[in-house]
Amino acid sequence: MKHSSDIAAMMQHLRLVLVRTNFPENIGMAARASANFGHAPLYLAQPRRWDYEKALPTATSQGRPLLDSVTVTDSVQEAVAPCTLVIGTTARTGGARQQLIMPRQAAAEIAERLALGEEVAIMFGPEDRGLSNEDLEHCGRLVTIPTAPDASSLNLAQAVLLMIYECYLALPDAAKIDSHPSLSRRVTASEREFLFRTLKDTLMDIGTIPRDNPEHFFLPLARFFDRADLRRHEMDIFMGICRQMEHIMKGDTDKHS
Repeated sequence: MKHSSDIAAMMQHLRLVLVRTNFPENIGMAARASANFGHAPLYLAQPRRWDYEKALPTATSQGRPLLDSVTVTDSVQEAVAPCTLVIGTTARTGGARQQLIMPRQAAAEIAERLALGEEVAIMFGPEDRGLSNEDLEHCGRLVTIPTAPDASSLNLAQAVLLMIYECYLALPDAAKIDSHPSLSRRVTASEREFLFRTLKDTLMDIGTIPRDNPEHFFLPLARFFDRADLRRHEMDIFMGICRQMEHIMKGDTDKHS
């Protein structure tokens, strides 16, 4: 498993190129978003308004190191020059904006390049108009973020957040949340067989399934347990239920004898 330092090292090869930005506050929010997912560096290509002091409050302390290391370039070409893959973002379709891919598709290819140590850029256009057709000439791929039809425009920092989030998750061995942190191990084949046999016998004893051809009537229940991804502590619960039912049955038998 890769350590967080390895992930951060790969993310250093991912350039977030913000083209002709209008509002320093958006740059600060983009820095904050990048800090959350690996600290990909920011490149400002021909910024219309770049004011560190205005960007700092929205960057917060987390994004401040990225603001401190921002690279400002005189052109888009300069910002992406060493990159082997440049991906442009666009909300508009048609014309020169054909063969669009989804963020997750783009992230998968980006992750492959970063793992090889290659330089990659994701390009974001200005807040008012997005990337121009001339900007897109520098891009080998175009990605669009699906939105509701009546609200297709995203804030610049929101677009950065969505793209870098997908890239972070796509990195090999990136930190993932354990969805079952407190669960016991999965049951083995022999434990599964023992549980199913016990359940089947118990259900026959209480008359829930008939004794002739019980496998047929037990099959839906077996499939249910298999879909549930049964754990050992859950098996123990059902085994306890079967034992309790057996005690109850014996008690009823004793009362009638």
